[in-house]
Amino acid sequence: MTDSDMDSKNSSKGPAPTNFIRNMISQDLAIDKHGGRVHTRFPPEPNGYLHIGHAKSICLNFSVAEENNGFCNLRFDDTNPTKESQEYVDAIKDNITWLGFHWNGEVRYSSSYFEQLYGFAEQLILKSKAFVCNLSAEEAREYRGTLTEAGRNSPGRERSIKENQDLFTRMRKGDFADGKYTLRAKIDMESPNINMRDPVLYRIRHFAHHQTGDKWCIYPTYDYTHCISDAIESITHSLCTLEFEDHRPLYDWILQNLSLDSLERASDLAGTEYQYVLPEQTEFAKLRLNYTVIGKRNLREMVESEVVDGWDDPRMPTLAGMRRRGFTPASIRNFCESIGVSRSESIVDLSMLEHAIREDLDRHAPRAMCILDPLKVVLTNLQEEETEYLDLANHPKIDSMGRRSVPLTREIFIDRSDFLEQPPAGFKRLTQGGEVRLRGAYVIRCDEVVKDDSGGLQQLCCSIDKATLGKKPEGRKVKGVIHWVSAKYGLPVRVRLYDRLFTIEHPESKEVDNCYEYLNPDSLIELEGCIAEPSILAKGAFGNFQFEREGYFCIDSIDSTPELPVFNRTITLRDSWSGR
Repeated sequence: MTDSDMDSKNSSKGPAPTNFIRNMISQDLAIDKHGGRVHTRFPPEPNGYLHIGHAKSICLNFSVAEENNGFCNLRFDDTNPTKESQEYVDAIKDNITWLGFHWNGEVRYSSSYFEQLYGFAEQLILKSKAFVCNLSAEEAREYRGTLTEAGRNSPGRERSIKENQDLFTRMRKGDFADGKYTLRAKIDMESPNINMRDPVLYRIRHFAHHQTGDKWCIYPTYDYTHCISDAIESITHSLCTLEFEDHRPLYDWILQNLSLDSLERASDLAGTEYQYVLPEQTEFAKLRLNYTVIGKRNLREMVESEVVDGWDDPRMPTLAGMRRRGFTPASIRNFCESIGVSRSESIVDLSMLEHAIREDLDRHAPRAMCILDPLKVVLTNLQEEETEYLDLANHPKIDSMGRRSVPLTREIFIDRSDFLEQPPAGFKRLTQGGEVRLRGAYVIRCDEVVKDDSGGLQQLCCSIDKATLGKKPEGRKVKGVIHWVSAKYGLPVRVRLYDRLFTIEHPESKEVDNCYEYLNPDSLIELEGCIAEPSILAKGAFGNFQFEREGYFCIDSIDSTPELPVFNRTITLRDSWSGR
């Protein structure tokens, strides 16, 4: 198990920060509105991978249920089989579990309620609250009107109940082609809320479903399905993002126009002591991050156009991508708590998320040394076969993380940037004739610079002062400390340096015609020939590391092999964007 998979409850547990949703739930409990019940749900559509925006909703729904001894369902609102797949179902379940949450009972599917949903639609037809419409999609858009102009009634709006029943039955039997008919609610084509202008409840789609196969050729819409699914599952608090605020009147209309008794009989509370109360929808602001795109359409487009290497590309804001990059469950949960829950739309600075992972890894990631741009150093006063094993702490502040044995040999590698022949003022690393301390080891002095025929730096010949292990050299001030790796025992590794995918703050802004023009050319830099200390692959080794002086890294879960481990940079040690 990697550090990325460690229980997110490693994070400090304090009192949950208050917000308007927690206050609302407290008030409902105070008046015994739901018989003391708190029952939420997280209802993703399985048409893509979860992203950091979903994490906010996951944390909110699961946390408020947990805090109040309630339950949170995982329900897939799977009403559009043309865009959904089992791949997404599996990925979503895996990511929620990885975050450290556990849903109530079995996984739910809206498709499991298709028969009940069909029956409720028949009920609306019988009440003359729904009708079968034969307008094409283009005609329906024309009849719908605009924000400033009222819509017009469909010619099919006045069909008899009997005719609507017959047509709806035949729609289910598969007698009609896709798009021939829809079932629509009969509400008000002059409503200022366009969502209330006789919205579609069912459409014909001869397409196999990932759960129900070919059993159905008509599928309910999200707006129709969602509220009834909440009612069936006896959800007390239906928490949605603000984009669904204009849909709330339709949510309420559907439930209020169905028989309360029939909803109760279909619900999980049927036959229990609890009084049945219809669910209510409450909206909160969705998470928006700068330097990031999280719109599912944009994410899908980046995957399909190969801007990124799949949904789990470590540059993606998907939970799968962040997990592969080395983000921990604790860091994501702490971030979601820190940004709070409100009804005000705002854009969160990406640096807050980056701070959350730095803070978590600083506490929990062991230290190791890795040379990204190796320069050979020969310690001339060590014997050819001499190996000294140095005892180094895995973490400078946490003794419980243990210690590791690091081999020192005659030939080592240092980073090329840690040596300059003509250093600028204030340079505190190695120079010709100068001294520097090897991390956790001795002071060395550069005695000779060896170059190849073209004048390129080939290697350094240095002498080691054996009297300086854990001691300051007498009469000399050695200010610099550099990392190093044994040439004999060091492990060849490939390193990927990941950074923000976009160079502009708001790539999803309406003012940006093509966000791909602002892709960061340095969002991925691959380094070959890197050398890491052998402890990174020792038995029981961690998955996340701080490579000293370089940043936080994790082993890649997909591309690594025993012969060539691959490490992904999770985040730099400091914010390199703050001054831009």
